[in-house]
This record gives sequence, C-alpha cells and structure tokens, in this order.
Amino acid sequence: MANEVSASEALSGEQVGVNLGKRSGYRWTILVMLSLMALITFIDRTNISIAAPRIMKEFSFTKTQMGLVFAVFAWAYSLAQIPGGWLGDTFGPRKVLTIVVLFWSLMTMATAHALGFASMLAIRFIFGLGEAACFPAATRAMQFWYPKSERGLVNGVTHSCGQFATTLVPLLGVAIMTAWGWRAIFHLSGIVGITWAIAWYFMYRDRPDDHKRVNAAELAYIQDRANGTKAEVKKKVAIPWGLILRSPNVWFVSLAYCGYIYGAYFFWYWMPTFMMERQHISLKNMGFLAPLPLFAGAIGVLSGGVITDFVYKTSGNLKWSRRVVCIGAMAGAALTMIPVALLSKPVPVVLCMIACNFFISLSTAPSWAVSMDIAGGFSGSVSSVMNMVGQASGSLSAILFGALTQRGMWLAPFYITSGVMLGSGLLWAFAINPERVVTDKKA
Repeated sequence: MANEVSASEALSGEQVGVNLGKRSGYRWTILVMLSLMALITFIDRTNISIAAPRIMKEFSFTKTQMGLVFAVFAWAYSLAQIPGGWLGDTFGPRKVLTIVVLFWSLMTMATAHALGFASMLAIRFIFGLGEAACFPAATRAMQFWYPKSERGLVNGVTHSCGQFATTLVPLLGVAIMTAWGWRAIFHLSGIVGITWAIAWYFMYRDRPDDHKRVNAAELAYIQDRANGTKAEVKKKVAIPWGLILRSPNVWFVSLAYCGYIYGAYFFWYWMPTFMMERQHISLKNMGFLAPLPLFAGAIGVLSGGVITDFVYKTSGNLKWSRRVVCIGAMAGAALTMIPVALLSKPVPVVLCMIACNFFISLSTAPSWAVSMDIAGGFSGSVSSVMNMVGQASGSLSAILFGALTQRGMWLAPFYITSGVMLGSGLLWAFAINPERVVTDKKA
C-alpha cells in the first residue's frame, strides 16, 4: 500500500517529521467526528430530564416510575456493553457506529410517541440497547488512530463534548419545549443523529493506513508511538474473554468507574427536578442555572485528559499519571456532594454542584485511557466491561434517588453518592495498575 510505512523506519516522532515531511493530521478530523458522536449521544440520553416534569404530569407518573424510566435505559445500556464491545472489536467502528447511531436516533424519535408507562419503558430499553456499542466502538477507533501519549487528550476531548451536550440540553430543551412541546425535543435530536451516521460512514476507515487522507508521515507517527498498533490492526485474533473477565485489574477499574457514573446520573437526570422541587427554582431559571454544573463537568473531563497526559509525558510513569488524577477527583467530589444536600439557598447549592461535577468528571478521561492501556489490543471489549459495571451503578442511582425523594428523604441519596465516590477513590489508590494488561495472566 502506498501510504504504508513501517514503524521501524521512524526512530521518533520528531524524526518522522524530518524524514517523511509534515504529518497530515487527519486523525484530528476523526477526533472531531467522535466528539460530535459523544455530543449527540449525551443529548439523546439526557434530553428526557428536561421533559420529565411535563411527562410526569401528562402521564401521571410518580417519581419512582420516572426513576424507572431513567433506569431502564441504564439496564439495557449496561447489559449490551459486552456485545457492543465485541461488535466494535469484530466488525470495526465504521460499520458498527454507522448502524447503531442510525438505530438509536430512530428510537430517540420514538420516545415522543410513547402512549404510557409500559411503552415508555419499552422504548427507552430498546434505545439503551442501541447506544450501548457507541463508546466501546469509539474506544476501539481511538486505539488505532492515536498513540499512548495522546490517549488522555482524545478521551478528554471526546467525553468533554458528551458532558458539554448535557449543558446544551437545559438551554435548548426548555426553548424547544416552550415553542413546540416536549415531543419536539426527541424529533429534532433524532434527525441530528441520522445526519452524523451518514457522514461517519464516508469519512472514517477502521485503519488509518486505509484512508487516503492519511499521509506517510502521520501513519508512521501513529504506528511508532502506539507501540505495535500496526501489528495489532493487521492481525485479527479471537477476543480473550476468559483473560478479560478473570482479570482483577479490569474489575477494579470497572468498580472505580462507578464513582463517576453513580454521581453523574444525578446531574444528568434528576438535577432539574431537584432544582425545581427542592430549591423551588422556576422552569425558566432552571434552564439557565442547570447548565452551570454540567458545563463544569465538561471542563473537568477535558482537564482530566490534559492533566493525565501531561503527568505521563513529564514523568514517564503511566501508573501514577492515571491514578493521581482519579484519586484527587473522587476525594473532591465526595466532599462537595454533601453540602448539596445540606444547604438551602439556591446559589450556594449550585456552586457546590459545580464543584462536585467538575471533580467527578476529572476521572473520566483517565478511566477510559486506562481501559485502553490495559486492553492489549482489545479496547472495545475491555472498555465495554468497565462501562457495563458503571452504567449498572447508574441505574441504581436513578432508582434510589426517585424512590427516596418520593418519601421525602432528600438527604439520603447525597450521602450514598458521596460514599460511592469515596470507595472509588480508594480503589484508584490501592488496587488499580494501568501498566498491567489483560494478556498478562497476573492482571
């Protein structure tokens, strides 16, 4: 192949630039597309939080029932993570992401046509199945398009766009709902997703050396810095599920990820209702205040990716470049979650939510980077296990918050969330080793 250059021809990234000319940089176009996918993903899964008060009123749902509507997405999303990771590793991100984004976009639109509690549950469950493969397949795409020294950044950018989407949801959702009703939110979201899927199919290739926009210099840089990426891409082997599922390291990372997801589900789904019912903030004001903690989360995700890459490049220590960010993130989040429950004035509460969501979001990029670091070429499958466990905890968070607050117990959910975050921090401090890959039987 004309594009193909052996990694051995490049002694370093800098020499690649000298010997082969300027790198094309098409991998950053792929990053833009993956970031847009994350944006669409989070808009589609969280726009129901803005519509929730109207949905509960129209269908006479209780908070517990609404919590189940939130949770059923997480159940399906969690259950389908491993199949989604297998699809990404087996058939490649180009086909898989095209199909699943088309599918879940249609299911997003179907949400607007629910007839009651049972149909709403069914639609959101099928929608969750559709979204399950998105991030495992995207992680697979990243592994073969970016070297280790850029993985924190690309995960940070991608997932921060997902968080930024939750910032847009209150602003756009309230405006759309006020103008055309809550159903229009889901129709418009679905159209955007369908457009992305078509563009992705034509713009992406599973291997950078198959893309005519990737020149020799960029290809050699990716392959050299990724330490064997070329060989891993070229050679298809069976996914070692036995090693993955028996690896304590994989399960420690997965349980630690619960600290982020368990807390994030409050911000993604219950925060608007909490602000309106507990803090007595109007729908209009909620539309302006709710984006603040969510925007802080987007900044936190990006910051976590930048910091973990900076520490890795500076120290050369992969293990602590991931762990130190996540330990600090979970400690800060656990401390700032408690005042959210105790304070009664809206401004201090919003400030604490800003701090809390920023802290937990710092852990996102390092977590996904670790799922790539330890994957041994099977990042779609390893990350699917991590996301499966995390999303299962998110479903529990959604149900408990609804059930406890329906009984007037507004403090308990925040104490529980703080405890989960603290446990996550301890796992990062004492149990997780980002340098031990799943193909190492001691992992």
